[in-house]
Amino acid sequence: MPINQLQTTRMPPKSQIGVILWLKENLFSTWTNSILTAISLYLLYIIVPPLLNWLLISANFSFGTINIFGFNIQFSEEMATNSNCGRSAACWPFIYEKFDMFIYGFYPREDLWRPNAVFAITALLFISVKLIKNLKHKNKILLSFMVAYPVISYFLLLGGLGILPIVETYKLGGLMLTLIIASFGIIISFPIGILLALGRQSELSTVRFFSVMYIEFIRAVPLITILFMASNVLPLFFDSGISMDKLVRALIAITLFQAAYMAEVVRGGLQAIPKGQYEAADAIGLSYYQKNILIVLPQALKISIPNIVGSSISLFKDTTLVLIIGLMDFLAVVTGAAADKEWLGRHLEGYVFVAMVLWVMLYTMSRYSKKLELRFNTENKN
Repeated sequence: MPINQLQTTRMPPKSQIGVILWLKENLFSTWTNSILTAISLYLLYIIVPPLLNWLLISANFSFGTINIFGFNIQFSEEMATNSNCGRSAACWPFIYEKFDMFIYGFYPREDLWRPNAVFAITALLFISVKLIKNLKHKNKILLSFMVAYPVISYFLLLGGLGILPIVETYKLGGLMLTLIIASFGIIISFPIGILLALGRQSELSTVRFFSVMYIEFIRAVPLITILFMASNVLPLFFDSGISMDKLVRALIAITLFQAAYMAEVVRGGLQAIPKGQYEAADAIGLSYYQKNILIVLPQALKISIPNIVGSSISLFKDTTLVLIIGLMDFLAVVTGAAADKEWLGRHLEGYVFVAMVLWVMLYTMSRYSKKLELRFNTENKN
């Protein structure tokens, strides 16, 4: 009988496989890690149960009867009010009652289908990007979408042309306004930031000087100061009778502010490109524009993906500063709704709702950034 048939297979000890091994290597590898793990578990024990009790277990979900897509769902006989909702746990009927205000601000309630249509078009745009990625003329189709999308969105939200009623910009608010400001600032500042980054590395001293001066000046001034100047100082440069919408001024200020930081992010990617890439492009006779568009920028932007998304997330959170110039963003609307005499003192529920919504959106951006990194192989896989 062969020797290999006489040998019996022995399983490794349980301490060297599975969950036990993971706990040993990650949580209890040393005395220091063991103590920190014990402290962390104790903190979770004293924080998580009361938090879950406030959020879910003892919370009030008396929404009354809710109509969802034509179906009536009854949570309770009648919706709770501020007086009978209780103070020991969350009162979620407050969020339900003020939900439209939180999302749409002061937009006319009879025209809510218009921002909903914009949200639907946005979702379809993201879906279509995946569907057309294998088509022959996908770049032309995407360019057409990118040109048509802002025009259609502007027309739906603000109206005009004698087709839709005009909605003043001061009626925009809530999460919708936050998305408008953040999206506009991120998208428009990106190409400006690329131009500034290239200008800062330009061989033309004049271009390089003005690029450096702009970037360093903007980075040295807080965003709140730039917003204040755009709201109060910028109108002084216009002739009497000429005015600029407050929202437009805020969009310009945020875009110019974000462009300076985006320029530094892109410049970091440009500096990471080996010098041989530039020399190879020059050796095959590429012009300055061909070298940057075809060789340098694709590699630099690929390297800069994590920092670009990080800067975009920071701008998304900085949109709360527009309150100083009288624009009611998501957080400002929630704070104002909690001051309603019928729901007085429900600030905490509103802030938790804001935190959950923003966390979902920003976490999605972060995960999408990770997906792009893996797609373009920006990570070191050695």
